[in-house]
Amino acid sequence: MRGKLVTLGEAMGVVAATEPGPLAPGAAMRMDFAGAEATVAIGVSRLGHESAWVGSVGADAVGTMVLDRLRAERVDVSRCRIDPELPSGLMIRERRTADRIRVTYYRAGLAGSRLSVGEVDPEQIAEASVLHLTGITPALSATARDAVHAALDAAVDAGVTVSLDLNYRSALWPRAAAAAELAKLVSRSDIVFAGPDEAALLVPTASPAAMAESLAALGPSQVVLKLGAEGALALYRGRMLRQPALPVTMVDPVGAGDAFVAGYLAGVLDGGSVRHRLRQAATCGAFAVSVPGDWAGLPFRHELELLAGTDIQR
Repeated sequence: MRGKLVTLGEAMGVVAATEPGPLAPGAAMRMDFAGAEATVAIGVSRLGHESAWVGSVGADAVGTMVLDRLRAERVDVSRCRIDPELPSGLMIRERRTADRIRVTYYRAGLAGSRLSVGEVDPEQIAEASVLHLTGITPALSATARDAVHAALDAAVDAGVTVSLDLNYRSALWPRAAAAAELAKLVSRSDIVFAGPDEAALLVPTASPAAMAESLAALGPSQVVLKLGAEGALALYRGRMLRQPALPVTMVDPVGAGDAFVAGYLAGVLDGGSVRHRLRQAATCGAFAVSVPGDWAGLPFRHELELLAGTDIQR
């Protein structure tokens, strides 16, 4: 089964330290880009399905880099906005110690926040199998929030599966405001992803299984809790399934959750069972944390069994 995923959100440039320590003149840095939804689009594309990313970038070198790379990954960016007035956002990623990463965002009022209803094409969404949203996009601006709801309306009207990753970012909005908006989105979504801390925005803090059941009571038919080193669990039609994390050497934890979502949604597009989706999601998460950067380590389909083999393939 081949399906298509459409997603919308923000992508920004990343300047990442390559060595541990405080930022200082002469520090070695690596240029990249990041964005939760763009990472999911790349991950789904690498696993053999069509994907499209809708966003707004500046008419600058960062914006060009983002769109060129997405095109190279066979992600449709035909509905993206290139803003002639505002620059693309930027993230500074400091590896303060060997195992502690500190991130600073420069995004307020920049091109990514200019995403609007004008970029949402109901026909593009109606032709998709899955619309994927996150809790980041509606927090960017009022116009971005309107774009999310326009896309959601189009998907619901067309009977397209709606996926939502809560992806709460405390720097973007307070918990109360986030909870009110996310509750609306959850009630109209089919698949909801969350970590326990994010789920606690909407349901009482309890065991992961109990929190999954409480989230499912809000409307979605599938709830997937990402539990980090403890793996994940999924609740689907009253059945609870657990997936352990795959043992790997972690190089960079950033992007693991989005890689997990990409693997799960590619499993949905495969037409696979929930067990298949969870296993594929865990595999993609393991690949992602094994490589520096948000999306660079995402696997291609022919690589999915690589982690199950020997350390060296000849």
